[in-house]
Amino acid sequence: MGRVTERRKVIRIRDGVVSARPDTLVAEEPLEIRLNGKPLAITMRTPGDDFALAAGFLVSEGVLGAADELQNIVYCAGAMVDGSNTYNIVDVKTAPGVVIPDITLERNVYTTSSCGLCGKASLDAVRTTTRWSIDETEGNSTPPVRLEPELLASLPDRLRAAQRIFDRTGGLHAAALFREDGELLDIREDVGRHNAVDKLVGRALQSGALPLSRTILLVSGRASFELAQKAVMAGLPVLAAVSAPSSLAVDLAAETGLTLVGFLRGASMNVYAGEHRIALRAAAPQG
Repeated sequence: MGRVTERRKVIRIRDGVVSARPDTLVAEEPLEIRLNGKPLAITMRTPGDDFALAAGFLVSEGVLGAADELQNIVYCAGAMVDGSNTYNIVDVKTAPGVVIPDITLERNVYTTSSCGLCGKASLDAVRTTTRWSIDETEGNSTPPVRLEPELLASLPDRLRAAQRIFDRTGGLHAAALFREDGELLDIREDVGRHNAVDKLVGRALQSGALPLSRTILLVSGRASFELAQKAVMAGLPVLAAVSAPSSLAVDLAAETGLTLVGFLRGASMNVYAGEHRIALRAAAPQG
């Protein structure tokens, strides 16, 4: 769809000089997600990758975990009174036999682009519903993930260089998936940081790539509880953010074995949990 950006008139003031000009803005529209025909959630998002967004959201809710559990995703026709399609409602149909958790049918959730879906209030809810233990999944690989700080430090610049829509608008969050050797696998942009992550995870689900056991998730903003939850539910071992994590995100990372890195800027970073995956070197003794 061509609705990622929109043009608006803006009054520009530069060094006291006033001028009128068009400006490119990131589009923000509601997306209603239905599950097997029943309304489930509404999120404010940047149009595009809507099917992946819905699939990724259902991974984080514990509904989907494999491509064969998804039958199809369609836009709902006749969304307007005149029968036209707004492309703002999607219906996710699960494959026959997929058991739907009760929690998804009991909630009708509205979320803004800034806060994400905050329905999971406890750490236990994530720990008991995730399909993959991060440590166990990683234990099946040889050798286990171990990252040099220099590699992590190089990722924000690579993320920024790949943000094509941000260059035009200056108003989008981004989430990127890197392989453990630093290769960029995928990047998605959205007005909501949680939506960008859902689009990444949804694309991985559709391609049969879950769990994402040997990858790094980098987000352009802070690391909230919702983002840590989405990382854990996708089997991701490492979540890095250019800004601060929340206290609950750190608690969740410690509980689940997730490596959580914050304030990833230049050569500096803070490792809040899962430091066993980072090749740390002790400082030389003074004197």
